[in-house]
Amino acid sequence: MKKILKYLLPIALGLGLFYWVFKDMDLMSIVQNFKDANYFLVSIGLFVAFVAHASRGVRWKLMLEPMGYKVSSLNATAGVLIGYMTNLVLPRAGELARSVSLQNTEEVPFEKSFGAVLAERVIDVLVLLCLLVLNILLEFDRIKDLVMELLGDKLKNTNALLLLLIVAVVLFSILVFIYKKYKKRILAFAIFQKITTFLAGLWAGFSSVLKMEKPGMFVFHTVLIWSMYYLSTYILCMAVPLGQNVTPLAVLTILVMGSIGMAAPTIGGIGSYHLLVGKIMVLYGLSNEEGINLATFLHTMQGIIYVLLLGILGFAIAFFGKKKSA
Repeated sequence: MKKILKYLLPIALGLGLFYWVFKDMDLMSIVQNFKDANYFLVSIGLFVAFVAHASRGVRWKLMLEPMGYKVSSLNATAGVLIGYMTNLVLPRAGELARSVSLQNTEEVPFEKSFGAVLAERVIDVLVLLCLLVLNILLEFDRIKDLVMELLGDKLKNTNALLLLLIVAVVLFSILVFIYKKYKKRILAFAIFQKITTFLAGLWAGFSSVLKMEKPGMFVFHTVLIWSMYYLSTYILCMAVPLGQNVTPLAVLTILVMGSIGMAAPTIGGIGSYHLLVGKIMVLYGLSNEEGINLATFLHTMQGIIYVLLLGILGFAIAFFGKKKSA
């Protein structure tokens, strides 16, 4: 039942947000926006997105090298593409699919490649936080207006949140105390020994970023990934009349808010992306309908069409790139 709820809740949340955003929209205006798009620019955006994902695959490969695994850049990229496609069907399952793919093609133990994926996610969160801080510094008034519009008076009612935080800290402290007091007894159980072994593998993957032979290349690919995300977003904005007057700074805001929307617990950012990007574009001079139209076009291309096309490519690469067993 818990597993079912784990997948049903993101679907329900996404559909609820999607309905709330689109309930007063003229659907024909959305269709017209797609008809007016420049699909030559859309195809260029697809190539730029592929460069970003290929760079992510190479970065993942660099993280596995300190553990003694020399994997193919092509197979690592395939895993990345398969992971993104999986997220469209099963929320948060993409990271698992990436590691399973690499285990099948390169025989890298799941827990080690998954640990590297977790480390990668932490680094990307840090990059996103840096971009968010930069965005707030450059566009403070607009970001403030967006937060106030979405949350309003809820920001003033912090007592409940504070109480939840205190309860969480107390519960965590109790669990730590129990673990330290009965550590030997707990670790004696076979299931905990398996968990310990699995966590050791995760840590090996996570700590690999500190042992890389080529840290400069890791930084280079991290910058390249996010630069390509920005460029792809900019190109797609230029592909439709609604986005042709969007400034480079506004594109940065779209990238940051869109990334937060995609990270929300919904399937592929459906609903959450449209809400955040649509609302922020109103603060850049578009009407509410125009903002949602632009957000819909960007999300459909980057979050669905690109993901599906590149995901199919990823499965093809993984199929033909699979290592033959001896």
